[in-house]
Amino acid sequence: MSVRVVEPGRTRVGWIGTGVMGASMCGHVLSAGYEVTVYNRTRAKAEPLLRRGARWADSPNAVAEASDVVFTIVGYPADVRQVILGPDGVLSGCRPGSVIVDMTTSQPALAVEIAQAAAQRGVYALDAPVSGGDVGAREARLSIMVGGDAEAVEAVRPCLEAMGKTIVRQGGPGSGQHAKLVNQIVIAGTMIGVCEALLYGYRAGLDLPTVLQSIASGAAQSWTLSNLAPRVIANNFDPGFFVEHFIKDMGIALEEARRMGLALPGLALVHQLYLSVAALGHGRSGTQALELALASMSNIDWRHRPTGRAARPEQT
Repeated sequence: MSVRVVEPGRTRVGWIGTGVMGASMCGHVLSAGYEVTVYNRTRAKAEPLLRRGARWADSPNAVAEASDVVFTIVGYPADVRQVILGPDGVLSGCRPGSVIVDMTTSQPALAVEIAQAAAQRGVYALDAPVSGGDVGAREARLSIMVGGDAEAVEAVRPCLEAMGKTIVRQGGPGSGQHAKLVNQIVIAGTMIGVCEALLYGYRAGLDLPTVLQSIASGAAQSWTLSNLAPRVIANNFDPGFFVEHFIKDMGIALEEARRMGLALPGLALVHQLYLSVAALGHGRSGTQALELALASMSNIDWRHRPTGRAARPEQT
């Protein structure tokens, strides 16, 4: 097989999945000068892209038939399987030499299965999950972890560079997904640390924005602290990344850990805590909604807490 390097004005790009992150990512590809054909289960979510010049297709198969490279970023492994391997899926419409790039966080084994099925048709398939949330997607600063054929990765790199700042090939099929699970394990531990720290600071009577000024540039600094802690303080639990999708990611990581004979008790704890977040009705909130579940355990109504300095227990 041979694959041609993508080029604005020549390469036809397909895009499936125009959600919180996908819409911004596809928009960057459009801005880079590529002809783009889109499909989404809910067409209304693709309308901003259509108004900018993207073309609509009625199915994943139709997207593939109109494209040289197809990007997918959907919700769950079952969605990935249906969209790519289903009877009306992307692979059924691909021609030899074309490339499928799945940017969903999904199962490594599924990525390998897709790559093998694609190879039988003379098609390349890459797994390229991303990290950076809605902010990274909007600002084209994503970290993209890629698994698959090295030649195919280099061929689509110009498109990836339109969406992200850090593009690293991790190895063969499935390795991009494994790298993303490493990322999610780190985030899981960081999220509980940030949310518990804010609870502590609040109950101690500190002004939380002032605390952030001190710790955000010290040893505690992290993307989560800088980007999500201010949202928690402002009671902004809108999704940059859905709780229900994070639960999915942690579940996949725990499945892989069991398969490899690993004990990851910290990840298991955070997974259980996020299940409680979903049970409280926040499955479609952002991952920072963990604060609400942790606060409820200490009988704190976080959304309606007093503004300014919090009262210490002895002052209440």
